[in-house]
Amino acid sequence: MTTTATRPGGGTERAAISARTLRTDRWWLAPLVTFIGLGAWVTYATVRVFMHKWFWVEEFHYLTPFYSPCLTDRCGDAALFGTPLPNFFLIPEAAFTLPFLLLFRLTCYYYRKAYYRAFWLSPPACAVPDGHKSYSGETRFPLIFQNAHRYAFYAAGIISVINTWDAILAQSTGLGLGNVILWVNVIMLWAYTLSCHSCRHIAGGRLKHFSKHPVRYRFWTFVSKLNTRHMQLAWITLGTLALTDFYIMGLAAEWFSDLRIIN
Repeated sequence: MTTTATRPGGGTERAAISARTLRTDRWWLAPLVTFIGLGAWVTYATVRVFMHKWFWVEEFHYLTPFYSPCLTDRCGDAALFGTPLPNFFLIPEAAFTLPFLLLFRLTCYYYRKAYYRAFWLSPPACAVPDGHKSYSGETRFPLIFQNAHRYAFYAAGIISVINTWDAILAQSTGLGLGNVILWVNVIMLWAYTLSCHSCRHIAGGRLKHFSKHPVRYRFWTFVSKLNTRHMQLAWITLGTLALTDFYIMGLAAEWFSDLRIIN
């Protein structure tokens, strides 16, 4: 039902629509799927990082990325960088790196859109009213920390280097399905990290003439191509991280054996 109102100066205003939105498609499906997908991944990851077991396969040097670098006394031979963290149940083995990885994902431009819509309904979809009466932007606590995305990108790059080193060490024991999974995960993590909008700005920002900076220009074009797949890479890496962790957990728990190709 619609009504019309008279303006103070005469004439009529736009129709006052009682319906929440005129969209007739299933606009709620995308935020719902996002809510379920992100919620399931966060639940799985939280359970895994506090299990404190089944993260290391000594025979093949497989270390799950959820526990890398492993920094508590529980790590055993997986502690490649020492054990500076106390052996306390509430402290994850990778407590130094997990906050930076979480910050990198939380401040990611795509993930902001995803969880703003799915969890905060702000707004849940285009042409659908916001679920909140007021909006102050990303200028106040806690959303002001979204501006730290560039610094989280630097930390994510360092962690990607560590994950790459883990894959190299595992490769020294031969070649198995676990090695393939580790390398696929590392490659996808690098693709997601380099496709970051901050990386694209770092590569080509503040330049007036690309012709005078051919190396940066080539890197910028490479990053720009990755950037068009940033959303897909964001979801793919969630999948590869969970798959890598689950496979290593299964090997460590002796649920199944690694399919060896060489040695």
